[in-house]
Amino acid sequence: MKYDFDRLIDRDPSFSLKCSKQALQKFFETDDDDLLSLWVADMDFQCPQPVIEAIKKRANEEIYGYNWHKTPAYYDAVTDWMHRRHGWKVDPDWITFSPGIVPAIYMMVQTFSNIGDKIIIQSPVYYPFFSAITNNGRHVLINQLHYENKSYKFDLEDFEEKAKDPLTKIFILCSPHNPVGRVWTQQELKRIGEICLENDILVIADEIHHDLILPGYQHTLFSTISEDFEQNTIMCTAPSKTFNMAGLQISNIIIPNEKIRESFNHTILHRNGIHIPNTFGIVGMIAAYNDGLEWLEQVLQYINSNFKYLKEFVENELPDVDFIDPEGTYLAWLDFKGIGMNDEELKNLMLKKAKVVLDDGTMFGPGGEGFERINVACPKSILESCMERIVKAL
Repeated sequence: MKYDFDRLIDRDPSFSLKCSKQALQKFFETDDDDLLSLWVADMDFQCPQPVIEAIKKRANEEIYGYNWHKTPAYYDAVTDWMHRRHGWKVDPDWITFSPGIVPAIYMMVQTFSNIGDKIIIQSPVYYPFFSAITNNGRHVLINQLHYENKSYKFDLEDFEEKAKDPLTKIFILCSPHNPVGRVWTQQELKRIGEICLENDILVIADEIHHDLILPGYQHTLFSTISEDFEQNTIMCTAPSKTFNMAGLQISNIIIPNEKIRESFNHTILHRNGIHIPNTFGIVGMIAAYNDGLEWLEQVLQYINSNFKYLKEFVENELPDVDFIDPEGTYLAWLDFKGIGMNDEELKNLMLKKAKVVLDDGTMFGPGGEGFERINVACPKSILESCMERIVKAL
């Protein structure tokens, strides 16, 4: 079927974190009714029709009791998708359920490091990485990405130096990278992985955006680079970003190493009591992986078109702003440092004058100063209004 991604859907009545007035009041301290929300990383598009139909069918069963997900349908959906889409043969025994990747990372930090240990992250990066570390009494080691000529790359010399610290136990990889949009090459990832192996550092690979790759780029699953990498990596995947179903609270943590997997399962099952998935998450995920490819291909075309529009608009209307060419995700990363505002002034400009809700670059740690992240997974008319408001405000 042909999906209409231009259709405007009112998300306020659905308790949307991204759009509801109550959420905006809580996080941005504003009662303004004329705000455009392009911050939280979910899409403003309907889910794939097979997902909608599967959830309706399940809802019509009229009983929403406890669920048992360890069935062939669940495992077949995950393993078939990983093989068809990414060429990785996943043993069903490797798969561990979690209600989301963020809580899973919190539990990994608790399981595989001790209070006072150090964990490497590559800022500017998805901000829950910071809280997962600091809230658990561990220390953040910043391996800041190198930014030059509107492009990002790893600072391998700094990474190797930090990896040699005996207190460094974990590296959290963001691939594709949120917010800068890089799809790391196999060569780049290979050296990072080698350094981790040399220094006995566990890799947590957050690859939640791994299905959202733009034309001309190829995503490399970190675990597929070598058998040694596979045995030293916890792969974090989910249908949530791919199919716009984050609210269904289901993710698949893939852990080939039996010892690591048993340690993690013990933390989830016995210490935190997390073992029963959301009723609709199971059927939604199975339907998405089995029958959602057509929707995904269409949505990627639409997102790529929005990126092209945004780049052209910035180049023509905002000459002092740098558009960072994306390679993956649906999150644009714009460098506003050329307009000469500090971060507080930039934040006030966007929220109070332009009346657009974006993610300020400072949220993503060192290297995010002067940037704004814009979610382009929305009807083009919304993106156009956002950019026109920004130009008018400036």
